[in-house]
Amino acid sequence: MATLKGDTFAVHHERRDLLEGQGESDRKGTILWLTGLSASGKSSLAKCLLARLSAAGHRAYVLDGDALRRGLTRDLGFSPADREENIRRIGEVAKLFSEAGVTVLVAVIAPYRRGREFVRQLVRSGTFVEIWCRCPIEVCERRDPKGLYKRARAGKLEAFTGVSAPYEEPLHPELVIDTDQCDPEAGAQRVLEYLVETGVVSSDR
Repeated sequence: MATLKGDTFAVHHERRDLLEGQGESDRKGTILWLTGLSASGKSSLAKCLLARLSAAGHRAYVLDGDALRRGLTRDLGFSPADREENIRRIGEVAKLFSEAGVTVLVAVIAPYRRGREFVRQLVRSGTFVEIWCRCPIEVCERRDPKGLYKRARAGKLEAFTGVSAPYEEPLHPELVIDTDQCDPEAGAQRVLEYLVETGVVSSDR
């Protein structure tokens, strides 16, 4: 039920989810956290998922790491402390989306396990899905759409993940998508099948 506390109008999660008009299995907003090296296909997969989810009537939104670096976290660098703060901010924003009943697709490198675990613990149980976009660094370097690996190898970029900074591979992700072996559409289909199988989204849309 809704309660008034001072100037705050608080609505319990369960009631708000129902008010949003989503199906029983879609009541809880979910964070789909796509992690992986630069050029591993995170953003492409997120865009395909967004299109598929939206077409099926699910409310979804993409938080892309590169876009956030131009706005929300533009004051941060790439030191370990700044990377941690970057993920903290993104996690807090993703939490707000999930609490509003939105499926939020977060496409960020998020190189440290501690940061990803922080976000998992930040939200309600069962509403965080870690998806590892696994791709050999050799393939990522061949793709290199922004020339970042080339610049990093030339010493023009400091603390570049996978070259001069570490990437801590997920230990127990909900899903692993080998993005060097499938295109974004095939990857999106696998994610959607998982979401239906686990009851995150309904199959009747």
